[in-house]
Amino acid sequence: MRANTFVSPGKTRVERVPDPKILNDQDAIVRITSTAICGSDLHLYNGFIPTVEPGDIFGHEFMGEVVEVGKGTRKVKKGDRVVVAFPIACGSCYQCGRQMYSCCENSNPNAWIAEKLMGHSPAGVFGYSHMMGGFAGGQAEYARVPFADVGTIKVPDGMTDEQVLFLSDIFPTGYMGAEMCDIKPGDVIAVWGCGPVGLFAMASAYLLGAERVIGIDRVEARLRVAREKVKAETINYEEHDVYRTLMEMTGGRGPDSVIDAVGMEAHGSTAMFLVDRVKQGLMLENDRPNVLRDAIMCCRSGGTVSVVGVYSGLIDKFPMGSVMNRSLRIMTGQCHVQRYMKPLLERIRKGEIDPTFLITHRANLDDAPAMYRTFRDKQDECIKVVLKP
Repeated sequence: MRANTFVSPGKTRVERVPDPKILNDQDAIVRITSTAICGSDLHLYNGFIPTVEPGDIFGHEFMGEVVEVGKGTRKVKKGDRVVVAFPIACGSCYQCGRQMYSCCENSNPNAWIAEKLMGHSPAGVFGYSHMMGGFAGGQAEYARVPFADVGTIKVPDGMTDEQVLFLSDIFPTGYMGAEMCDIKPGDVIAVWGCGPVGLFAMASAYLLGAERVIGIDRVEARLRVAREKVKAETINYEEHDVYRTLMEMTGGRGPDSVIDAVGMEAHGSTAMFLVDRVKQGLMLENDRPNVLRDAIMCCRSGGTVSVVGVYSGLIDKFPMGSVMNRSLRIMTGQCHVQRYMKPLLERIRKGEIDPTFLITHRANLDDAPAMYRTFRDKQDECIKVVLKP
């Protein structure tokens, strides 16, 4: 089959690789009909995630038709059209029993690597390094889906791929980012990052009852989508001081909750950003946390800092004094996608949200290497790429 594989930082290649096979009774093989490039794929592409190897197949947002199942599957059947959740979860361990699917204790065969870096291992993830299990990703013609009964949702007849594809990751991730804010009527929510997850976090904040949502970015095309499609107010951080502007917009108190939808490759214009960039380049710091610092400093006292942007390791100059002395609550986590797939599918079916609003580019799988460059460099007003194998 054809698959988009990692070559070296900044380079992927579509090449022929062996077809996936059933390895365990609870597996399914899915013929992929739609897949997408995620912002967190860029962390792999840019070489910031450890244990990525040449030949690894990228992609954790995908869906398609089930063409084969293991003899232990009960729910998923050959011929089903399914969306696949990006965290791989067994459905029966301590964490899965509490719907903490991205913390599954049984799905990462390379847990020992993650334990050395993080203390405990999260779940395995499709196409996201050997530390996360070394599973082949979904930017390919086929994928093996472990624990298929737990990690898939059947697509109802009449719904298009593009309506449901983002249930695999970015819609649940943005929704969880907003849900963790425990939004009350009248709340003001500020979201750093107007990329796909940030846009879904903004839309979800409104779904959950926020009165005002403020999107922060530097890319005008993304700020425009936040204004026109999500009805958010916006701040271009290259043109305005974010802290001062947010205080002016909130009577000096600050937003009730803030969401970091950017993560480890944040950009900025401050001296601290330049320090972070140098330290990251010299491998003295894993991540560039300037958005997280800004979000903490801007949040009102007693508010919530929700972090759904991806971080990989250690960060410097974390303002713990501000967190502690102002009673801030930090909520974070890789999304427990399986928890959200069914309720968010119902919201789409009811017409409460149309997830297709952020798709800007559609391409063939063979165009994946070029689309990675377009997406990374934010060329051609690119926000979301959907690939067709």
